[in-house]
Amino acid sequence: MIAALSSRARHLLTDVRAVAATEFAMVAPFMLVLYVGGVELGNGLAMNVKVSATAHSVADMITQNTAVTSSQMDGILAAATAIMAPYPTKNGSTSLMTITVSEVSTDSTGKATVQWSKSTSSSGARTVGQQMTLSSFTAPSGTSNANISLILSEVSYDYAPNLGFTIAGTVKLSDSYYLFPRCSTNSPATSSFPYYDVKYPATSTCTCVQHLQQKTC
Repeated sequence: MIAALSSRARHLLTDVRAVAATEFAMVAPFMLVLYVGGVELGNGLAMNVKVSATAHSVADMITQNTAVTSSQMDGILAAATAIMAPYPTKNGSTSLMTITVSEVSTDSTGKATVQWSKSTSSSGARTVGQQMTLSSFTAPSGTSNANISLILSEVSYDYAPNLGFTIAGTVKLSDSYYLFPRCSTNSPATSSFPYYDVKYPATSTCTCVQHLQQKTC
């Protein structure tokens, strides 16, 4: 009996059948987690690129005007959500995306305040008069932030992973852009504060072409 058990033990130690299957069973869970995590990371990075593109596009479209009407602003914000395609912008009736565009102007001392703000969210707009801190990038070496206006575009997106067990909860993706109005000419010498701004809400739209070439506004 003892000899038979000893023989079976030696045979078990030297038996290499199904070793590959056993090793695969041990490694498979880790490989699956890496694969799923890679897919979710790729989706998140792609969405983040879309968020950045949306923020830049909104600021770019606004700065191509010297005056924007309420209906034009609504159209720009609504159209900008299409940049996120093919990713969803709503979960049922809940919006996953918030776009906010504001004008930030500075006085002769460089103090920056919000002049107007519009958002796709009822609570997303910034408060008029809110003091802002501008980045040093808005004032290159040898210049100042005095008597200027900037269009600030901010976008946030609530990314809920499709396979929730890899990343728990919702990940908020966000980006913002400051751009100078392209063609505003209301300088301190000819106008009152704010200077070089985009008027909103205006009674009629005025594009750069109309303002600088056709002189119709």
